[in-house]
Amino acid sequence: MLIRNYFQNIMKLILGKKIGMTTIYNDNGEAQNVTLIESGKNVVTQIRTSDKDGYSAIQVGLESSKKNRKFDEIQEFRFSEEEIRDVKVGDEIVLDGFEIGDKAKVSGITKGKGFQGVVKKWGFAGSPASHGHRHDLRAPGSIGSAYPQKVFKGKKMAGRMGGNNKTIKNIEIVFKDTEKKLLALKGAIPGNNGSIIRVWVNDKF
Repeated sequence: MLIRNYFQNIMKLILGKKIGMTTIYNDNGEAQNVTLIESGKNVVTQIRTSDKDGYSAIQVGLESSKKNRKFDEIQEFRFSEEEIRDVKVGDEIVLDGFEIGDKAKVSGITKGKGFQGVVKKWGFAGSPASHGHRHDLRAPGSIGSAYPQKVFKGKKMAGRMGGNNKTIKNIEIVFKDTEKKLLALKGAIPGNNGSIIRVWVNDKF
């Protein structure tokens, strides 16, 4: 069962893989930099209810092309029980509900950049290049105070950068191809090419 009309009237959602960025041209000949998402086959794998799970949601799986695994990714989308009363396990979610011009919420895992200093990670300006600053041009400077004698939790310091889940709102959908299961989102979005991307259009935000 394809739940096209149901999600077109309520919410539009998809799990897909980031292909990469390209340039397309609108009807006025203006260039637009976009990110292409290949949706693949999205299937409802489980339905959460308040009585059984304490909340209501649907669990969506992105089917894998590999023989040794069924899904590349499984994620949940929250709905009220009234909204998902007609949804059944095994229903397939397609791109028909998405419209050009929709504003989407996009989530993905940012690119990992390893261990980085405060200049790259937090945008610190660094020390001057003169007046005794010979070896501390990119040093963080003072990290504490005389009292209390400790570094407070959350202090901006050097450390691992990237590899975090990041969500961006109001990303415009500028193109879709239902046959090839492609969406083009305006601008850049988080994640490496080939990573799993969550796209969700919600009229409430």
